[in-house]
Amino acid sequence: MVRVLRACVAVLGCRLMLDLHCHMLPGIDDGAVDLDMSLSMARIAVEDGIHTVACTPHIYPGLYENTARGIVAAIESLQRELDQRGIALRLLAGADVHLEPGLAASIKIGRVPTLAGSRYLLLEPPHHVAPPRFEDSVFELMAAGYVPVITHPERLSWIEDHYAVFGRLVERGAWMQITSGSLTGRFGKRPKYWSEKMLDEGLVQILATDSHHPTRRPPLLAEGRQAAANRVGSQEAERMVVSRPQGIIDDLPPDEINVQRDQKSLPCWVGHNA
Repeated sequence: MVRVLRACVAVLGCRLMLDLHCHMLPGIDDGAVDLDMSLSMARIAVEDGIHTVACTPHIYPGLYENTARGIVAAIESLQRELDQRGIALRLLAGADVHLEPGLAASIKIGRVPTLAGSRYLLLEPPHHVAPPRFEDSVFELMAAGYVPVITHPERLSWIEDHYAVFGRLVERGAWMQITSGSLTGRFGKRPKYWSEKMLDEGLVQILATDSHHPTRRPPLLAEGRQAAANRVGSQEAERMVVSRPQGIIDDLPPDEINVQRDQKSLPCWVGHNA
């Protein structure tokens, strides 16, 4: 593992990465089913050059009724197991949160966790149906002082008919997180196309694994960083997996984190039809 990381640094000049979207906690959602699987995922992440992972199980009313307290307890337990085995991975709390009425209030009272206790929140839209008032709901969270990070928009089945929505959200201050495997074709041609389009148009701030399994959906981030670098340059690709995730963990305001890449500005989305 050490040889792999040293080779990465020597050849690519890369820095160790942070993964802010991973379903590594055992038996808590549709990710790792037991401790052995969690440990396997953790070892893969470390070997890939990841030093910090936000454990972000689903919070989905009626299906995954996770809470901040339960997530933190599960993280503390898994961190002890990692430490005992010498697996050099730091775990942080978060959640992959679905929209629900009163979400801002649930965050405020501590039932729903943000990323590492910051103002940033992973927000997962429904996969197959565009939710009504989606933009309004995101803006309401922002008005309450949170920065929604929309997860894997490139994999949503409704992105074709509502693509302009994501540009407007970014323009208003929301962030976008695409999946590393989407850029490398692990999810097929369609997510690869949309992830590349979003990258090219400057709509992506964060790259993460959204890992659920050590083989079917492994926590591999380096390959996605390289795929991103091929399109937007190595400096911007590194921002997506190092400096912006670190800025989130440090709870820096968005305007203090280098959000936009240098190559070109965002397109104008105002007035586009959803």
